[in-house]
Amino acid sequence: MADKITASDLKSQKNDFVIIDVRESDELEDGAIEGSIHMSLGLSIRNAKKKQIEDMRDKKICTYCGTGYRGNIAADELAKEGFNTVTLDGGYSAWNQS
Repeated sequence: MADKITASDLKSQKNDFVIIDVRESDELEDGAIEGSIHMSLGLSIRNAKKKQIEDMRDKKICTYCGTGYRGNIAADELAKEGFNTVTLDGGYSAWNQS
């Protein structure tokens, strides 16, 4: 399980993170966290394994999806590749409620 960050903590520390939205493209119609990078779950895992996001290696990364499940998987997989990651607890739903 990936480390989690609450929506309120992420809002206060937003500038400290690269925020990756791992939802599918059609889910973006519901909105997104301002300044986040869209990289679907599968793509984020492939990019990490193929060393295509090395520019993020020295940064703190926060992943999120709609409810937290895929964000957790993404953070876990990125951590296995040596990235410093957390996931947004509750995903975009929690972000909208805070």
